[in-house]
Amino acid sequence: MSSGDRVTVGIPRMHREPNERRDFLPPLIGLLTASGAEVHVESGIGSGMGYTDLDYGMLSPDVVISDEDDCYRQDIVIVLRAPEGRYDRLRRGSVLVSMLHFATRPARVRMLREMGIDAISLDLIRNDDGRRLVENLRSVAWNGISSAFAALERTWPELAGPRRSTVKVLIMGAGKVGRHAVEFATKYGDDARNETYTRDGLPGVEVVTAGRNLTADPEYLKARLLMTDLLVDATARRDPSRPLIPNAWLALLPKHAVICDLSVDPYLLDAEPPVVRGIEGIPQGDLDRWEFAPDDPAWEALPAGVPTGERRTVVSCYSWPGVRPEPCMHVYGSQLAPLLETLVTAGGLDGINPTGKFHERALWRGSLRGWFASGEAETHGSIAGLVDANGDPELDPN
Repeated sequence: MSSGDRVTVGIPRMHREPNERRDFLPPLIGLLTASGAEVHVESGIGSGMGYTDLDYGMLSPDVVISDEDDCYRQDIVIVLRAPEGRYDRLRRGSVLVSMLHFATRPARVRMLREMGIDAISLDLIRNDDGRRLVENLRSVAWNGISSAFAALERTWPELAGPRRSTVKVLIMGAGKVGRHAVEFATKYGDDARNETYTRDGLPGVEVVTAGRNLTADPEYLKARLLMTDLLVDATARRDPSRPLIPNAWLALLPKHAVICDLSVDPYLLDAEPPVVRGIEGIPQGDLDRWEFAPDDPAWEALPAGVPTGERRTVVSCYSWPGVRPEPCMHVYGSQLAPLLETLVTAGGLDGINPTGKFHERALWRGSLRGWFASGEAETHGSIAGLVDANGDPELDPN
């Protein structure tokens, strides 16, 4: 921590793809100063959502409008997506709060330990029952399914026509993301579209959900693909080294079918064991581009050895919640507020009691110290964990 009595907090911007517009909003910064922290925010914060430096600076005299390097030099540094390429700007002994995904990023874990960084991974902050406290899985499903139906309108003009049959959706995965996907798929991914199609008297949407017992049944899946207009991957696979849908099976889908990738698993072919996508051979998108037609050059840019011969239109985004940035950051801000207030009040991770109050226990579970103390690090010594399906796999979904 800093040599002074007050805890300092740095809030740098993410500097990712141009359409990554998310930044923490003024209410969260105001809460941190009210908790006694001096908060350094990078100039331009919130600009992608229409905010100015004045919106942050007027919150309190304890808000310092600064540059990126200064933000990374503070006692506690908070950035939503893992700050790849910027870890060396952190001070030894500082606390990094971010989506760090210890289970699937062993090299990152080793580096943070060697650097002496007290890391807290947002995706691992959980309550006593193991439920994540910082997540936006509803937005993963909402934005992904909405984008998929927008693409389906282009690939299948009959979608809006009076003679089509019921729209058939297959959702692989019955976890939280999958359950939200069911909700939005039954409404064509969008309330306005749903109201229009209902008013026009069009047939509705039939949604089939396949859990692990069915996604492990090749004959069942191949039969379902023949009649599927929208195929959704919302799985968290136990074995990420094997695809659920081999690329060759995509030939079974109707030509107009759309694939909606909500899991957004990476290709990590050099890992041991390797990590491949749940639906083999599809591109991975980001906040700049998330729709890929079969003739898109992105298919050719996939790692060598990944089969891509069979193609359908794909929607995929590494950070689905970021498609609607401000609602996303309101969610994260409200979830983080009591956790960060606890961390600031404690003066950092050294002041957190692993068996203390609710938010202290949750923060400890999310910390690198807690990760090693629990034995999880040994369990996930290689890429043995599951890539998270929140859209922010950096998670990362996100």
